Amino acid sequence: MGRNIKIKVARAGMDMTQKVLAEKVGISRQTINAIEQGEYNPTIKLCRAICKALGKSLDELFGEENENV
Repeated sequence: MGRNIKIKVARAGMDMTQKVLAEKVGISRQTINAIEQGEYNPTIKLCRAICKALGKSLDELFGEENENV
């Protein structure tokens, strides 16, 4: 599992800290950090909550980089 730079970029683009995003989706800041670092695989429910908080689609934040694989 690789880093999820898309979440970090989307979050930074909204000038949102990990703490604020974590509070919006009901998890700890450490969990957001672990997701961004690729150390934690979130549930689909959590993925959807993160997408909603950041105004992005599942494909935008969690879609595969290379669709041909």
